[in-house]
Amino acid sequence: MKIAMVSEHANPLAAPGEGDAGGQNVHVAELSAALTRAGHDVTVYTRRTSRAEPAEAGTPHGYRVVAVPAGPPRPEPKDHLLPYMGEFGSFLRDRWATERPDLAHAHFWMSGLASVLAASATGTPVVQTFHVLGTVEKRHQGERDTSPADRIRLERMIGRQAGRVLATSSDEVFELAGLGLPRSRISIVPCGVDLGRFSPDGPVARRGARHRLVTVGRLVPHKGFGIAITALAQLPETELVIAGGPARGRPAQDPEVRRLRELADRLGVGDRVRWPGPVSREDLPALLRSADAVVCTPWYEPFGIVPLEAMACGVPVVAAAVGGLTDTVVDGVTGLLVRPCRPKELASRVRRLLDDPALRHAYGTAGHDRATARYSWDRVAADTVRAYREPAPEPAVTAGVR
Repeated sequence: MKIAMVSEHANPLAAPGEGDAGGQNVHVAELSAALTRAGHDVTVYTRRTSRAEPAEAGTPHGYRVVAVPAGPPRPEPKDHLLPYMGEFGSFLRDRWATERPDLAHAHFWMSGLASVLAASATGTPVVQTFHVLGTVEKRHQGERDTSPADRIRLERMIGRQAGRVLATSSDEVFELAGLGLPRSRISIVPCGVDLGRFSPDGPVARRGARHRLVTVGRLVPHKGFGIAITALAQLPETELVIAGGPARGRPAQDPEVRRLRELADRLGVGDRVRWPGPVSREDLPALLRSADAVVCTPWYEPFGIVPLEAMACGVPVVAAAVGGLTDTVVDGVTGLLVRPCRPKELASRVRRLLDDPALRHAYGTAGHDRATARYSWDRVAADTVRAYREPAPEPAVTAGVR
């Protein structure tokens, strides 16, 4: 099968943890690699962000990345990219007119918009993965949400035009139903984990005698790093490693880093918070293995790859019971779930783990077994192809969509 992966802002070659690079970049990269291993021909289309960027590049995993000239060739926040999607869609239309893929798989709503524009001219079937919906971001971010005003209306249109929508969790199915998408148009296909890289065996990052908690992700407010820092004040002899955000040498320029550091200093735990900056995919397993527990405390999280990576490394996870985290983390089996935005509850549950090495080992072993059995990228790729091949209902009429 010839597959066009459309990922307007999440370049699979970008390092997660800085700017808008995060779990979606990992998802697109790993899914493309797994589909290629399964014998499919995969090309990823992403927006050009540098004049030095090659128009097309191969990858060691066999898929290709095409840099689409849409908008200025420089990094831009993803919520500023909507005006360039017409240009992006025109590029796809012209490319697919001569090199038509069997299917286009769009990641994020703006990729979906560009894909359905191109598909209308080329007859290319479109499958959509939203990763996060505008209704969810609006609900949880409120005035902090910088999404374009038309996002939710356009997501509804894209969902109706796509042949199938892939939800990454059961929670997302309910959100999609709220947009008016019938269940018959939705398949659940979770994110996965690279079991070759993330495993209990391998190097372990150096650490001291203190207990160590690790949390990883983009340093943005809704990821909830402040909740973990607040909980740390109730966990003596424990350090917290926050991996992500600006590269070393530039964190002082980042407003979220400044806010979090001020919070840590105000709570008297500044000397127990470590800021390594973005950690490469190669180094991340060693950091995770060094943890007594990995904490994931977002206000909301459509899926969350880091908890899966920790589980694959045999490390217990303490996570907020939101979104896709309620699918992956089995409370009392692979880790612990806590109500979101409750630092005292988080501290209490983490303390339970830190005080019981046998329980940490049991949860870590069960987490590894669950990640191995259910979440390998090869299995996720097979589930994705199965969803690609499911008969799609006729696209809904979009006239008058509000």
